[in-house]
Amino acid sequence: MQKLSVRTTAHSALVDITRDVQRVVAESGVREGVCHVFVPHTTAGVTINENADPDVARDIIQTLERMVPWEGPYAHDEGNSAAHVKASMMGFNQTVLIENDALALGTWQAIYFCEFDGPRNREVWVRILPVASRA
Repeated sequence: MQKLSVRTTAHSALVDITRDVQRVVAESGVREGVCHVFVPHTTAGVTINENADPDVARDIIQTLERMVPWEGPYAHDEGNSAAHVKASMMGFNQTVLIENDALALGTWQAIYFCEFDGPRNREVWVRILPVASRA
């Protein structure tokens, strides 16, 4: 397993980590397999979405803020309940196939670390699983 460091600079942000994950794939030497990306935090997540237009990431953040506003009638004492809810909505893991030494993402797809309680120093865990050899 490889651990990637992600430094977020905003309260809520989608950070494109595709290149970092692809670097882990390349260093693994695995030509075909599965790349599992996991976020070990309760107020951050990971998603796959469009990377061609930065407005998509902004729209996602703005929509989540409207759906789950920071201020609300939450019971959690820390004051970051909205971040927990948003992270759960996005999810904490993604699985991407590996084909020909590369992440098999669609033309416009990227892997995004989703920050909802920043800015912070965070981690993303990446595990590469090769396809079992066929005899």
